[in-house]
Amino acid sequence: MKVIRAIDGLRFVPGPIHLAIGVFDGIHLGHRAVIQEAIVGANASGGSSVVLTFHPHPVKILRPEKAPRLLTSTQHKTKLVGRLGVNALLIQDFTPEFSKTRPEIFIQRLVTSADRLVQISVGQDWTFGVNRSGTVALLKDLASRFSFTISSVQPVTIEGQIVSSTLVRSAVEIGNFSLAAKLLGRPFTILGTVSEGSHLGRQLGFPTANLRTHNEQFPPNGVYAVKAWHDETEFGGVANIGVRPTLGNQAGERLLELHLFDFDRDIYGQDVEVCFLDYLRTEKKFAGLDELRSQIARDAERARQIYEAHSA
Repeated sequence: MKVIRAIDGLRFVPGPIHLAIGVFDGIHLGHRAVIQEAIVGANASGGSSVVLTFHPHPVKILRPEKAPRLLTSTQHKTKLVGRLGVNALLIQDFTPEFSKTRPEIFIQRLVTSADRLVQISVGQDWTFGVNRSGTVALLKDLASRFSFTISSVQPVTIEGQIVSSTLVRSAVEIGNFSLAAKLLGRPFTILGTVSEGSHLGRQLGFPTANLRTHNEQFPPNGVYAVKAWHDETEFGGVANIGVRPTLGNQAGERLLELHLFDFDRDIYGQDVEVCFLDYLRTEKKFAGLDELRSQIARDAERARQIYEAHSA
């Protein structure tokens, strides 16, 4: 999948262009329905499917005090979109200046930059342009003017509820991974980059990867059986989300620490994607390192059994 960082980069994508536009935080089933319209159209016409998304989330610029906790950073979103079979991803920087763009100008830039823009697919309630003045109705008028078609995709519902990023966040926040997976159409995962830690885990006999995570919505604090992927290879593991009270984390920052089974490689600066299989226990403060070591050993054994059961 080609990744481009400016609208004029569309000229490097072979037409005809079928474009899906949205914030797409989480790439849930509703988002995938919009993106699928572009993929189907491109396959039928022999053209290219393109997803246009924004960085950062527009609300972070327009109303930062109301900005949602992200399910997927741009880095994670890029990986997820690539797995859908899209030909190109256009990441538009959402700046204060860009937010003032009139909707007509935005669409005109897309049309003039693309090699034959023939279709735009969006959610039925999508708005765009300065003060959210662009609506699907306006988009249809512009489609007639610039000779492309519009696909306004209906919301996807699960168990009577409209699938939304807000609903997914709520499920993850309480640790309801089953509901989150139904809404996403895939297991909920966290993508993180391995950063330098204190190396205490190695001293305890359980080397851990400290993940600098790229999303903002975490599950509840605690210890989890997990599976994770590094360099497209899957591993079982055990993870802790929390503030590490035994080690005196004065800042109170929530951290994700990961121990992978049968893994002993230096992967600092590299990405790992983590999927949560089962909740093992709450985070707690131990009397000392020996007690902590014994508990980690029990956690790891139970997590290995859970992982192997899921893999059977």
